[in-house]
Amino acid sequence: MKRHDLVRELVDGGCYLKRHGKRHDIYINLKNGRKAPVPRHSEIKDTLCELIRKQLGLK
Repeated sequence: MKRHDLVRELVDGGCYLKRHGKRHDIYINLKNGRKAPVPRHSEIKDTLCELIRKQLGLK
């Protein structure tokens, strides 16, 4: 999955960028307060995308 598609999905789900890290960006879900790192690769594996969604409490 392309990174920008995942980020768009996270933002539509109620998450926002908390801060930039060195190799990852940290996103937080405002509804439940959960945080998850999102790597800055142009392509992110689908299994990692599922893990990020689960960590943020999205479907």
